[in-house]
Amino acid sequence: MAVRPVLTWGDPRLKINSSDIGEWTPELDQLVADLFDTTYAEEGVGLAAPQVGVNLNLAVIDTSCGADPSARIVLVNPEVVKEEGSQVGPEGCLSIPGIHEVLERPMKVWVRNRTPQGEWVELEGEELLARAFCHEIDHLRGRLFVEYFGPVKRQILQRKFNKSRA
Repeated sequence: MAVRPVLTWGDPRLKINSSDIGEWTPELDQLVADLFDTTYAEEGVGLAAPQVGVNLNLAVIDTSCGADPSARIVLVNPEVVKEEGSQVGPEGCLSIPGIHEVLERPMKVWVRNRTPQGEWVELEGEELLARAFCHEIDHLRGRLFVEYFGPVKRQILQRKFNKSRA
């Protein structure tokens, strides 16, 4: 088990637009395993490579939190191609521990995704999985979920986060 340290809000590496992955390598297999190990250790639903300091378009999601191995999803160079409906609910982030806020996301999302074998597939997610797709792809674009809020709300959340870290 290889749990990696998760970067937290304020680290400039979380603001970088990630690079596409070319040829799949054994090092990427190890990174995927580490991302899942870290997600489970931190009791999360997903984790993007930039959150552990790796600037690649790679993320993992498991809405079963490790209970169902078939629920494991690896996102490689993903792109949202369609959104439908809306849902409003609480959202958190392993890079912003202790902060959970209500945020609107699409109810259903379709994602164009590359498999490690290089094939392009379309993934479909509803409810929590749709939220997770959007959240992790935001990380790959250098965006944290708190950036959906206005400046005053973000300042309040930043103070709350900083206070919890002191």
